[in-house]
Order: sequence, then structure tokens, then C-alpha cells
Amino acid sequence: MPNTFTRHWAQRLRDSSKPAYLLIPELLAEDLASGRLTPGDRLPPLRELAQALELNYTTVARGLAEAQKRGQIDARPGRGSFVRSAAPAVPLRGGTAAEMTMNLPPEPDDPALLQRMADGCSQFYADPRRLLAHLRYQDFGGSPADRDAGARWLSTFMGPTQPERLLVGPGIHGVLCGLLSLLARPGDTVCVESVSYPGIKALATQLGIKLHALPVDQEGPCPQHFEEACKHVHPKALYCNPTMLNPTSVTVSPARREALADIALRYAVPIIEDDAYGALPTKPPTTMAELAPELTYHVTGFAKCLGAGLRVAYVHAPTVQATQRLAGAMRALTVMAAPPTVSLATQWINDGTASAVVQAIRKETNARQALLLKHLGDQDIWSQPDCFHAWLKLPDTLSPNEAASFWRSRGVAAVASTAFATNTVPPRAVRLCLGGPTTQAQCEQSLRVVADVLRHPQQVHASVM
Repeated sequence: MPNTFTRHWAQRLRDSSKPAYLLIPELLAEDLASGRLTPGDRLPPLRELAQALELNYTTVARGLAEAQKRGQIDARPGRGSFVRSAAPAVPLRGGTAAEMTMNLPPEPDDPALLQRMADGCSQFYADPRRLLAHLRYQDFGGSPADRDAGARWLSTFMGPTQPERLLVGPGIHGVLCGLLSLLARPGDTVCVESVSYPGIKALATQLGIKLHALPVDQEGPCPQHFEEACKHVHPKALYCNPTMLNPTSVTVSPARREALADIALRYAVPIIEDDAYGALPTKPPTTMAELAPELTYHVTGFAKCLGAGLRVAYVHAPTVQATQRLAGAMRALTVMAAPPTVSLATQWINDGTASAVVQAIRKETNARQALLLKHLGDQDIWSQPDCFHAWLKLPDTLSPNEAASFWRSRGVAAVASTAFATNTVPPRAVRLCLGGPTTQAQCEQSLRVVADVLRHPQQVHASVM
């Protein structure tokens, strides 16, 4: 550390009546803001610093411990102390560490809408007879009223639907488990995007199913690779997340959808269309189910457009017979979706609350996308106006795993590409979530933290030494 730095600190410490151990973190913050210190700089050994500042060892140690508590430095035994970013950590509002690895929609902050949602819950629990009825076993797949509501919900973004071909399930993940177990056996192959929903990887591992990765660009999965797989690998299904793909945010182009549907039809390969984000686009694209209705299992739910705790999903099968076969597979795995939760979802669809929540989430997402462009618009980043996650390509100076871990330690919901890669070569990228239980101000601070690291990547390396 330059002598001018220690002289400056020593003079300030002599002139101040504030306890030295509290002034040290303030001096550190000032010098970070002024540029006298930069993220990644290594501080002198404690004894050397104490001597230069004319303080005893214990006082300086206490001051650096306070700086570390404030997130200003990283201290590594045997390595020394390193300066962190000037940006503070961003705590989740009521969130958990686990939520920082999940892709969550922004939560509505409209008191009238929140009261409307609460009133819906209150009405459900106000009638004891209704409550007791929903604590009993139900017919699998939802009551006729639940299926009718689900069919109306799907029809808003995938065209006409038939309630007799629709099942209500306990969340999209549970439906996908049923579909994979129905369509493939251990050792069979399913085609997927080369970066895809991590849950499909976990399910395939659990069921002993092989995944064949299809390269993805900004238009979606590669049709040529899908056709080659159909010829030589003979997949039992194509799994795709064609609207706002988690993690890249890509929405498959109309031409690419038509090409994939045509190949699936020619080779009679069933399509599992995971449309978790399908309700969010202002202008919903044509679904795979509309292009290949005789092959497509269209799956959607409320986790990404209302809230992850509302574990209700709908699957629209190609035929009534396929619906019955899927019902048998899902019943064996899940018994049934929780009737109270399904009843609440049905009520919110029928009274318009579900649509109102989607509109609020879309509006909030648009505002956060504007913040994304403000702070990271000059970076190699993929996203869309109605999408609350983004795919950030990293420079060669940053490891995705190290960067994501560093950002999460500072309150940023970042996940490395390795979590999504279905082949052995994950891209140099991370997924950023703009939603979850955070305010716009907290979201913006998170983006500042990300931008700061991209400007000063050495702070990540210092933190992992």
C-alpha cells in the first residue's frame, strides 16, 4: 500500500474524535469512492498497518473486522485482506438464500390488488363446509369446474382448448415427471435445449433418461440437430421451453417453431411444451400445441406468473386417450393436486384476480427491464421487455461459477450456466433474476453490483483467494 495512503489515514485518525475502529471503515469507503483504492487491492499485514497508522494492533484488527462485517473487505487466513466493491450487499426483502437460486416473478406492490388476493383467500376459508370438502380425496385431474377454469386460462394464450383433454396437476415439475415417466423408459433419450430448465436435468437423472442437447441460438433450438437426432438417436420426446426460455430468455421464432413442429410430425416425436412463462408476453406467440396438436403436451402453471407457492399446473394433452394415460401416470406419482390450492386458483381465474396479478407482474417487469438496460445495456445480455430474467455473457476474465457465487454473497440472484447446461460445455454466462421479494430500488442496487464487478473483475478473484 502506498505511503501516501497510510499518511492520509494516519492524519485523519489523529484529527478525529471518533473511535479509530469505527473511522477505519469510513476511510476505506471514502477511498473506494475516490478511486484511491480499487476492488481487489491487498491491504498491508495487520502489524505493518498498525505501525503506519500509529495505532495498536488490537484497534486496527477491530477496525478491519468492522470493515469485513460491512462487506468492504475479504480476509483470508494466510492470504491477507482484500478490498471489495464499494457497492453494499442487497438483502432480499423477506426472502431466503434458496430463493436466490430460483427464478421468481416480482411480487405485486399494489395495496388494492394485494387486498383483493387476500379477500379471495378469506372467502375460501370462510365457509366451513367448503373447506371440509376440500380436505377430502378428490378425483384425479381436477373437478369439472377446475378443468373448465384451466381451459379458459390456457385459451388466453394458446387458442381453443378442450376441458376433457386437460388435467390439473401439483405444479409444472410434477406434471413433467409424469410426462417423462409416461413417454420414456430408463435408457431412452429425450431431446432438450443445450441450456434448459434445471429441473428437467434432475428428473432425467432420477428416471434414468438420457438427454440429447440441441444447440440454441437467439431463435431457439437448432432444427437440423433435432432432425439428425430423430434419424440416429430416436428420441422418445422433444422437451422445450419455447417462450422466454429459462435461462436465456429466448422466445423461439415463428419460423423455428414451424420447423421443429414439422420435424416432430414427420418422425412422430411427442413434444413436451413447458410454457411456464406463456401468460407473460403482451403478444403471446403461436404455441407448439397449435402447430402440432396431435403430438404436443402443453404444460403451464402459476409459479412464474403469480407466485411459486401456488403449486397448480395445467397440462393439455393431444387426445382424450393420451389424457387418460397421463392421468394414470400422474396419479401413481402424486395422488392429486392439493384441492384447497386448486380451488383458490379456480376462484382467481373466474373472478379475474389471476389476470390482474399477471398484468401487475408484467408492468413491474417492464420497469425492471428499463433498469437492466440502464445499468447493463452495454453488455452482452439477452432478455425481453416482459421477462424477469436475463442471460449475461461474461468476459474471459470472469468464471461463471465464481462470479455467480460472488454476486449471491452480495444479494444478487445470479446462477452460473453450469446449472442449466445439458451437455458438457456450459457457456460463459450467468442467469440474473430481476424478480423475487425485492423492491425496484433493491433490484437496481443489485444491477449496480453486477456492473461494478464487470468493471472491476479483480474483486471476484480476491474474494476466492
